[in-house]
Amino acid sequence: MEQKGVQLDRETFSCSICLDLLKDSVTLPCGHSYCMECIKVHWDGQDGTGVYSCPQCMKTFIPRPVLDINTMLAALVEELKKTGLQAAPADHCYAGPEDVACDVCTGRKLKAVKSCLVCLASYCEKHLQPHYDVAPLKKHKLVNPSKKLQENICSLHDEVMKMFCRTDRQIICYLCSVEEHEDHDTVSAAAERTERQRELEGSRGNVQQKIQDRQKDVKLLQQEVEDINQSAEKTLEGSEKLFTQLMSLLQERSRDVKQEVRSQQETQVSRVKELQEKLEQEIAELKRKDAELEQLSHTEDHNEFLHNYPSVSALSEPTDSSSIHIRPLTYFQDVTAAVSEVRDKLQQVLDEEWKKISVSVNEVDVLLSQPGPKTRAGFLRYSQEITLDPNTAYRQMLLSDGNRKVTRMNQNQSYSDHPDRFSRCCQVLSRESLTGRCYFEVERRGRGGVLVAVAYKNINRTGSGMESVFGRNNKSWSLNCYNNSLWYNNIETPVSGPPSSRVGVYLDHSAGTLSFYSVSETMTLLHRVQTTFTQPLHAGFWSAFVGNSAEFCKLK
Repeated sequence: MEQKGVQLDRETFSCSICLDLLKDSVTLPCGHSYCMECIKVHWDGQDGTGVYSCPQCMKTFIPRPVLDINTMLAALVEELKKTGLQAAPADHCYAGPEDVACDVCTGRKLKAVKSCLVCLASYCEKHLQPHYDVAPLKKHKLVNPSKKLQENICSLHDEVMKMFCRTDRQIICYLCSVEEHEDHDTVSAAAERTERQRELEGSRGNVQQKIQDRQKDVKLLQQEVEDINQSAEKTLEGSEKLFTQLMSLLQERSRDVKQEVRSQQETQVSRVKELQEKLEQEIAELKRKDAELEQLSHTEDHNEFLHNYPSVSALSEPTDSSSIHIRPLTYFQDVTAAVSEVRDKLQQVLDEEWKKISVSVNEVDVLLSQPGPKTRAGFLRYSQEITLDPNTAYRQMLLSDGNRKVTRMNQNQSYSDHPDRFSRCCQVLSRESLTGRCYFEVERRGRGGVLVAVAYKNINRTGSGMESVFGRNNKSWSLNCYNNSLWYNNIETPVSGPPSSRVGVYLDHSAGTLSFYSVSETMTLLHRVQTTFTQPLHAGFWSAFVGNSAEFCKLK
């Protein structure tokens, strides 16, 4: 407590202008004391009015008082300094505009450290001490400093509001509970707080559980980001390696063509030069022969002419020139044409395959897939034109209408042998692969026995018995349009809904959903498959009876 006494002395002997210990202290006629310099500066600002006032009590003086140092007060200040007087409170200890000020402090108020809900007052640390020391005050409810203490006073009765009206859902005082709220459901504010506290704890528990759930989701998404990044880097590394191999292969083939052309060039040039040298030798020989003949033709002596003629007139057998065939600038044009054809085919393959690559990239969707369409118009947004692949058709399956329609025939069609052809099942697959989100419709005609299916490309084409039939293996799913049943892995699942001549098929490859619909004026869901597709799918038909047909409908 001695320390607090020193603190009190500090406030007593402090100048209210500079808030520091008095220096050259002077005392005004009203009894308040200031530093000599502080009060002079303050009054200098009032010289124009002729009236001088005390900064604390505002008492006025006319004329300006003559100030003398208060020697006794100055001596007391010096003595206090020697006895260990503490420094003034730091500036941040005083209450600012946004702070709750102590209701007991005079002059410049200190910040309150607690508010009392019984006293309805706020206290700094010094003035709060009685609430810790005095027995009756110890029972008071202390809370963090609040500017809203007066809101706890009833405006009608000027009483502390300690009741709660559940009927009107408002805080009231005791007098309100027996007057204006007499017939209402009223309880003490403490009781209402206890009940609402339990509700709050329950709500907080729900919030904390949601926080934990969301944190788990965040961790999953963080892991997903890492997995995406790792997968992307691995894919880029792999594709870069494959493209490097492809470019290396092209460069190797370019070197092979260059080497073969150069080799053939050397061979043919050598042959031509050999023939050229032989012809040039014949030309030289003929020129010599011509000179001899010319010389003989000028011989005047008849006997000499006749004597030498037989030896110079005979000519050697000339080289056959009929084999020489000149083709200016066309010797290697066939090679250029062949390379150009390879380039065009490679470009075509790249264009076709690039679509698949692009679709595969765009299929990556780590978040939950969007809900499927609800109306036929919504499904048509994902419609895809599909044609049948003749190389897969069973020999008794006739394709028509631009390979969109298939009809079961009684006789074999003139199909060539192909490794993709179904050799034992009356089936056919689509040329186009199905990935992402896609929708198509099938119109069937005939006595029944038509399967609308989707299958992986590596489905068995030559298996005996039922192992290659759509739906009788783990590589295909089929809807029997006649008796409404879904087949997969040789397991039949009954399908509710009316048989329909038109069937809609909706695939969300990345979400792993495959849905079959009966299409009429409305769309009726027949069956939905939920799985994980590991490869692109192909649409397909199977037909049991001659004359049955199935056709991909034009939807655009």
